[in-house]
Amino acid sequence: MSTQPESQVKVGYLLSDDLLFTSRITGTASALGLRVKAARSLDALNALIAQEPPRCILIDLSLAGQSISELARSWQEAASPPPRIVGYGSHVDAAMLRAAREAGCDPVLPRSKFVEDLPRALPDWMA
Repeated sequence: MSTQPESQVKVGYLLSDDLLFTSRITGTASALGLRVKAARSLDALNALIAQEPPRCILIDLSLAGQSISELARSWQEAASPPPRIVGYGSHVDAAMLRAAREAGCDPVLPRSKFVEDLPRALPDWMA
């Protein structure tokens, strides 16, 4: 657990409407001493970003839809330094994963790989 006051802990945001998956991610973050706040819609995520710029945005690409390029650009312009945007989605939707990479998401992972890598990679993504 982090010894920093909560206001000094780096914040990340998660865009997901899957409550079980959200709980898993926020629980992993908490166990690592990190703070990840969840949003269930793009409007909710944008409101969080306006309140406090994040270090990292974890995004379920199925919720971003075809507008991932525009969204990634606006999120990167909203903060200095720009947040790292990590995208995850269905491994069968290769076009969506490719669009996310082209939009500047790094990394872009199939959902199963995202879950596998999360405990090890989240601290790096939030750095």
